[in-house]
Amino acid sequence: MEIIAFIIIILGASVLQTATGFGFSILATPFLLLIFEPIEAIQINLILSLIISSALIMKIRKDIDFSILPRFVVGSVTGLPIGIMIFLLVDINRLKLGVSLIILALTIMLILKFRINQNKKKDLIVGGLSGSFTTSIGMPGPPLLLYFSGIETQKEKLRGTTLAFYLFIYFVSLIIQVTFAGTNKEIWISSLWALPLVFVGLYLGQRLFKRINQNAFRIVTYIILLFTGIYLLTESLRSL
Repeated sequence: MEIIAFIIIILGASVLQTATGFGFSILATPFLLLIFEPIEAIQINLILSLIISSALIMKIRKDIDFSILPRFVVGSVTGLPIGIMIFLLVDINRLKLGVSLIILALTIMLILKFRINQNKKKDLIVGGLSGSFTTSIGMPGPPLLLYFSGIETQKEKLRGTTLAFYLFIYFVSLIIQVTFAGTNKEIWISSLWALPLVFVGLYLGQRLFKRINQNAFRIVTYIILLFTGIYLLTESLRSL
């Protein structure tokens, strides 16, 4: 039964991440936690997300916004240690509660056509938030997705820039995880077994990406954001 669940989780999350640039963490992590220990679930998530970004980087390089990407990276370098401090000093359930309410509120504003203008300062801030989200709650995606939706970024640029950024942020996060929390054989063997599923997900996700238009893509991003907010909200309330 666990093997079937593992196959469904990894395949579904890989398709979503490939098609949108987002979603692997929010879709896979809650279910992987039912099968693995927390540290194992998190590191498997990091490894497979890295593999997806690495496999796609050559295909999506023309879609990457190289004016925004460096500022995201610079901002995240500041955000990563801040996230660690928050994780160590702040009650994680209260943190998730606050983050979930912010995500839900901002998503509703986006659905109601609230929009913002992009500039260098905001790029740095969003990168910083993504970095701090990565090391505090393990989800770098929501700040990027909210920002890109707010400035009405085209789906190609959104996916390409996000996956390129993930190459950096997940690599650094994995190093931090392995250095401070350690790792084990189960993590790497499970990741190896997941590779065929990831490659199938890459193929299906690419096909799906080509078929969905900008409006459908926007609806999918809102669904991911709402699901993220609701998941964090229910998890935090259950643990309080």
